Amino acid sequence: MDQSVSLGIVGAVTQADLAPIRQAGRLGEYALVYRIERVHQGGGYGDQGKHPLAWAVAVYVDGQLCRLFNARGAGREWNSLDKLSQWLCDQGFWYWWTRNDLEPLGTAAPDLDTDQDENLKQEPSEAIDSPEGVPPAFE
Repeated sequence: MDQSVSLGIVGAVTQADLAPIRQAGRLGEYALVYRIERVHQGGGYGDQGKHPLAWAVAVYVDGQLCRLFNARGAGREWNSLDKLSQWLCDQGFWYWWTRNDLEPLGTAAPDLDTDQDENLKQEPSEAIDSPEGVPPAFE
């Protein structure tokens, strides 16, 4: 089944349309960020074999979910959620959902950073637990 159909995307909107649609009160409060198979090569991730997926955005316009496209008619794609979250904030979105239907869940490798584990095992210092270190203004 087509991913757009399964997500309920019924239309398209360009980035340039967002501000006028928002001013008219037709733009929803939330955006949907979802994982897609990457179409464009760019952003330093030109090897689609190593980076086959990207992030796309859909927004609610008049209560209908619409995929975001650029002015040339191609779907916008982001490789970094950090950059995408900044872009969403710049566009006036405070809230968004993130959905990843294309990658398996629960496949993270255990964190083998032993330095971090050692820091967690250290006993708290006596200066922190002791009232003698408290300045007179806070007594």
